[in-house]
Amino acid sequence: MAAAIVALRETLDSPGPWRWLRRIAAATAGLRGWRRVLLAMVLGALAALALPPLYVIPILIPAFTGLVWMIDGARNWRVALGIGLCFSMGHLTAGLYWVANALLTKPEEFGLLAPLAPVGLAAILAPWPAAACALARLAPRSGIGRVLTLAGAWTLMEWVRGWAWTGFPWNLIGSVWAFSDAMLQGAAVIGTYGLSLVTVAAAAMPAVLTQPHARLSRRWLPVVAVWAVLLLLLAFGEARIAAVGDTGVVDGVWLRLVQGNIPQNLKWRRELVDKHLATQIRLGEAPSEPAPTHVLWSEAAAPLFLAEDRARLAQVGAGTPPGGLTLLGTLRTAPADPSRFQVWNSMLAVDDRGTVVDWYDKSHLVPFGEFMPLGNLLGLGSIAGGMADFSRGSGVRTLRLPGLPPVGPLICYEVIFPGAVVDPDDRPQWLFNLTNDGWYGYSTGPFQHLVAARLRAVEEGLPVVRVANTGISAIIDPLGRVVAELGLGKQGVVDGPLPLPLTGQTVFSRTGPWGGLGLALLLMGIGVAVSRRRSAFTR
Repeated sequence: MAAAIVALRETLDSPGPWRWLRRIAAATAGLRGWRRVLLAMVLGALAALALPPLYVIPILIPAFTGLVWMIDGARNWRVALGIGLCFSMGHLTAGLYWVANALLTKPEEFGLLAPLAPVGLAAILAPWPAAACALARLAPRSGIGRVLTLAGAWTLMEWVRGWAWTGFPWNLIGSVWAFSDAMLQGAAVIGTYGLSLVTVAAAAMPAVLTQPHARLSRRWLPVVAVWAVLLLLLAFGEARIAAVGDTGVVDGVWLRLVQGNIPQNLKWRRELVDKHLATQIRLGEAPSEPAPTHVLWSEAAAPLFLAEDRARLAQVGAGTPPGGLTLLGTLRTAPADPSRFQVWNSMLAVDDRGTVVDWYDKSHLVPFGEFMPLGNLLGLGSIAGGMADFSRGSGVRTLRLPGLPPVGPLICYEVIFPGAVVDPDDRPQWLFNLTNDGWYGYSTGPFQHLVAARLRAVEEGLPVVRVANTGISAIIDPLGRVVAELGLGKQGVVDGPLPLPLTGQTVFSRTGPWGGLGLALLLMGIGVAVSRRRSAFTR
């Protein structure tokens, strides 16, 4: 056995088998001009292949290892910033290509802009990961310190991307583990940002294998160490799932999720409104055993001002289970204030008499989709709202509805914001996410949106019920496991019980994103210190 270990060490330390890796690193670091720009964009685009629903996880290693080598070859932080911009443009454009589909739902207005939409959105978001690449130069020397600094800075910039310019924390790197229920469980402690931290560090650490100042067998140590952290997260997740087991269900509640699958180009046609309502009422009324106690529709499932339309409210009430509720998405206005026309993207709770029991107004609006930044100057309206932007609601809140545990409604992409999905002073016992992913067609977008909902379930320890017009509608337990779903592009219903929340709060629900961000700052500080120490030692 000892002889085998010695032989392996000699193999690792011999320059022959690894000379090719050093050559690749040197060539990557030495690129200039358009070649450097092209490679950075290609590496960024390749990293997008690891995102849901593809999960090509190994591709992250050449993508982030190559990024580190390119930063090593940068003369200063400005060049590193430029490399980061190119990498980010490739990564974000590839990961968000589906936003073009939203503009194609109104081709007469936005068709010419559709090819530019993913690039434009990427350009808005790219400065943050690019800043992480510039910050990596705080570590003055290539090696472990620079990798740790990049991982910490990348995580911090993901958080900044989550709130700057109204925020868009879509496709966080930590989401690449959503193919495994066990790997997601770490989010209950360190959040999705913490998962991103470990993921970037693990993907980028092989860059140290080309360092010339230590035996190659020793250079493997940091790689093995950070990959061991991933194995520990997996073991923690498996143990957590085994310990919790079946979370149980709420007695006396049987949900029906109505997926109308109404094409986006037909959804808002006035002459089809009654047909759309009738379709969804019929789906909600279909006989089953057990019969549903509550019926849930998607975002803007009633594409009109339903609260002001007594006749159509009565139709919805007639299709509501006796003594139960229909929760549905619609538009809401304030006719009592004629001096100011306001429209909210809202959820109504309607009882079996057609009475609005309560409502929730969306507070986190989609830029360009529900309001147009600088719209007055540009002369453009938003995609969904036209020339009249939607108004903002008062913020996330908990509703107490008859026959249901306290619920936190989240409309559309409000579910993608870690640490900002519940009222901390009045925590709900479940989350209801209404959305309409019909804007994005059959693309990766709806799958990525579903993963965001699963991550919020794990972080908060709360079940999430998600109803999407064209899918994917799902019941998600507080461990992020999908217990029932209806796939993309299908019309039908999902029936099932409402899972119970976990007993007690998760670590993340108590600390918010600060635990993961604190680790990122710590790792970044360690990286800078290690790099500076090595730099001083070798002078």
